[in-house]
Amino acid sequence: MPEMPAVLISDQTVETSINSQLYLLGAWVAGLDSFLSGGGASFGDRHTPGTARDYIRELRLARAALQKCSRLTFTILSSDTSSGVMAGIRAEELHQFASALRDPLMLAESLNRSESLDLTEWNAWCKVFLERFADVPAYSKLIALTESGGDEYLPALLRDTIYGSLDRYRPEYEAILPRFGQILRLLEIVGKMLAADEPLKPALLIFARINEMIQDLISYLNHRVERSADQTDEFTGSLDGAAYMASLELKKVVQQELAGLTIVRPATTVYARTEAAHALLTESFQQILTGFARQIDPKTDALALFPNFEVKLERSLKLRQEIYDVLKLVQRAEADPEKSNISVLNNALLSYMDETVHFLFYKDTETIERFVEEILVTNQKKDLVPILHRFGAYLETLFAQVNMRAVLEKHPFAVRV
Repeated sequence: MPEMPAVLISDQTVETSINSQLYLLGAWVAGLDSFLSGGGASFGDRHTPGTARDYIRELRLARAALQKCSRLTFTILSSDTSSGVMAGIRAEELHQFASALRDPLMLAESLNRSESLDLTEWNAWCKVFLERFADVPAYSKLIALTESGGDEYLPALLRDTIYGSLDRYRPEYEAILPRFGQILRLLEIVGKMLAADEPLKPALLIFARINEMIQDLISYLNHRVERSADQTDEFTGSLDGAAYMASLELKKVVQQELAGLTIVRPATTVYARTEAAHALLTESFQQILTGFARQIDPKTDALALFPNFEVKLERSLKLRQEIYDVLKLVQRAEADPEKSNISVLNNALLSYMDETVHFLFYKDTETIERFVEEILVTNQKKDLVPILHRFGAYLETLFAQVNMRAVLEKHPFAVRV
């Protein structure tokens, strides 16, 4: 058998991989810090007073994050490059961090055996964790990894457009844009968890950090607007609009999509709400950045800046058209529930379920699936017509929502002849 050629991996490739692992570790450490500093209150059960709530779920999320941190630390320290300084963190500091993880993790394992955890016990554990790491240098250094850079995570075309303009460039962008890059990079971690179908409740810790960073960003933008000498300046107006949009989308995420998610049991619901929260923040931030670029170059194309917009545009165009087509078939079958109309509708629904339905958010996919199942198994006209009426009303609302997507702004709907 011929000898297989050796696969050579450059030192730079290994270093890049280690830096990526360190950043991921930093993201989970930062998430723990934000989540525990706030007592895990951001996404808990808001209908039960704090003193009456059971915090065992919050503890389990923190334990899951600690386990992730422990595994990542072991992986990094087991690498060939772990003997020196990595992203400003010395190997001995990372060893100290690994040792410091043990006590909070063992205590969490012990508390997890209980069926419940009251507020006093939960606060005590949070305090133990935060005090334990207050004097661990790697802890603050790992968190700092999520607060550094940011520019390099933004599209090169965006950086070239904004930083490369001599006549319309504003130095404030150098303080603003990296913050967006830092937040988008954290959101990508959640996106990868969604794509890999990982357990999603631990992502609440990443969202806790994102929530904190967006609030800081909004405060910074508002402060910049308030101290502007010219409140009607176009640049100041764009900052004001960015702060408003970020505030609006964050409110939707925190108060609607992620509120009470710690007590939600069905995995499909957790997925649907996490997916919606991720999309709301990612797409709104990309739209804000596109707006900044258009301040410099009005011809800036969002599809060129963010390739995912092009994919979403293609899917949204197809989705909008097929929702409209199915809606018309539903309305025709409701008005005249003859066998031929029902047969055409059923075939269209089966085709729709094969592909296009997956272009929707999961929560809408679930609703569509329930309607389709009900329609396919109902044979009596008197039972079918009310179902078709409800489905038609739902599709009208869904069509309107899809038609409002930002990527369809320049693509008005036209009925095919």
